[in-house]
Amino acid sequence: MKILMAAICCLLTMVLLVPLAEGHFKLLEPASWVVENSVGNPQKAGPCGGNEGDADVTPSHAITKVVGGGALHIKVQEMVYHPGHYRIALAVNSRAQLPEDPVVVTRDTPAGPRSVSARIDNPPTIPVLADGLWQHTARPTEPFETDVQLPNINCPACTLQIVEFMAEHGYNQPGGYSYHHCAVLNITADPAKPIDTRWPVPQKTSGGF
Repeated sequence: MKILMAAICCLLTMVLLVPLAEGHFKLLEPASWVVENSVGNPQKAGPCGGNEGDADVTPSHAITKVVGGGALHIKVQEMVYHPGHYRIALAVNSRAQLPEDPVVVTRDTPAGPRSVSARIDNPPTIPVLADGLWQHTARPTEPFETDVQLPNINCPACTLQIVEFMAEHGYNQPGGYSYHHCAVLNITADPAKPIDTRWPVPQKTSGGF
């Protein structure tokens, strides 16, 4: 009986610890392209948490209007803690222009590979706007916030992507060691500033949504 009770206690402990093994975050600003649940799902599948038409995806149809060449406020809430950091990127014409998830260093464990660290693009190069954001090894008590500089371009439906890399995490299917959120931006260039020619020329049908 004692052995049985010990086994049950061990099993219950494992069940209670499972939610802590997966980081989840919500995109608070700008508005997410998808309706998120209480922990921010859907967010596992790259590059934006899922695709329109998926069973768990309900598009929000939110479009955030912004001025090019200025700062965009980003705010996320980590709902389930995991150590790691965040990256922000921008695609002009298609989600296909978003970068691959960060390259990850792993270590072998009896349960399979586990993430240790991920490459940080420093300084960031197009299409990455910021990388290595909010590096943390303790549970955050407040939302993460920052401003990122937008290119001065005209883009009716750019895709802004926020990726969370999770350290000390097993491989997630789908999504690997990252979680993903996106927002649709309608960017109008500031006429007082030169157009940023480093970025692709936006097409009439852009954004990939």
